[in-house]
Amino acid sequence: MPKTIEPLAEASLTHRVGREDLASAVALAPGERFPDVLSTSRLVALLELAAARCLAPLLDDGELSVGVTVDIAHTAATPVGATVECTARYLGRDGKLFDFEVAAFDEGGECGRGRHRRAIVSVARLLAGMEKRRAAAGAGTS
Repeated sequence: MPKTIEPLAEASLTHRVGREDLASAVALAPGERFPDVLSTSRLVALLELAAARCLAPLLDDGELSVGVTVDIAHTAATPVGATVECTARYLGRDGKLFDFEVAAFDEGGECGRGRHRRAIVSVARLLAGMEKRRAAAGAGTS
């Protein structure tokens, strides 16, 4: 029997922005400078987590959900110490893919919004694919 999820299912999370969440923490090389505000990459991760929570009841042992696509507008700067609330609303299913509308709010109002798509996968199959890629990468380095 195929798995189903109730239409318009929602999930959310609340996160206090720490120094490790800032764009300035993303710099990898000397001279790279980014502002001391919530990074877009961390915002996307938080929005993904909210959507993943919608799918948690569907997961069998040995399964997890993974992000497939993100289309997010990061529309306002959120400072360290602020609280961000991220929400995901289930929109529907397209085959094996689950679609979500996601949004983020801080004390000043909306700071991000967009669409996100996830899939439910077998952990064993995901890891086997990763090992195949690792082996292919190792073969190309000699």
